[in-house]
Amino acid sequence: MKKATCLSSWVELVVCCFVCAFCVAGQTTPSSGDEVSTSIPVTTPPPPVCPDNLKCSLLPADCIECNYTDSCRYGQVLTANCSTVNDTVCLGDMPFFRNVTCRFCYQLEPSDYTCTNSTDCVVAKTPRPTYQSTCTVKRYVICLGSRTFKMTRTCNWTSGYRWSTTLVLSITLGGFGVDRFYLGDWRNGLGKLLSFGGLGVWTLVDILLVAIGYLSPTDGSLFIT
Repeated sequence: MKKATCLSSWVELVVCCFVCAFCVAGQTTPSSGDEVSTSIPVTTPPPPVCPDNLKCSLLPADCIECNYTDSCRYGQVLTANCSTVNDTVCLGDMPFFRNVTCRFCYQLEPSDYTCTNSTDCVVAKTPRPTYQSTCTVKRYVICLGSRTFKMTRTCNWTSGYRWSTTLVLSITLGGFGVDRFYLGDWRNGLGKLLSFGGLGVWTLVDILLVAIGYLSPTDGSLFIT
């Protein structure tokens, strides 16, 4: 009897443990129909740093808000009614007026915005390839539309090689392949060095190629004129 009683007690204990574990799992594990709320942190860009105690008409464009019609004629000069944003304190009457030229941001002069440059494209190709650049309007320029826009630009970058230096090296030391070494063309430079400039023929050909701009840096960049 004692053995049977002990066995029954152990069975009841094991069953109770399984029931408790099942209940806890049912409370902590959401079912397929339950809504699970997840908190994802959202990072917002910091507000622009606007100078205080500056004349209102001299504040940058991202520190003010101007109201004027966008149905104007391109190039037309408008008088906009402006006020400050982000609790910026400026000197002068509020609201104030500023002269604004009617044009979208992508129609600005190149000096009014900055764009990202690409050094991955090869410049020494015909026709010259293009790439997509992201341009941002400078702070003190007011324009219509988004202040950040895409623009297709022609590959135009340099590594610091000068055409005049290459030509001088080709004329004076071209027989030793120095002009090719200067442009990063080590294989042909060694070939000219070991063949003494192709007995002069290769040297003359390279001088002509450099002079007409056909011979360029091996990294695909432009010469500095």
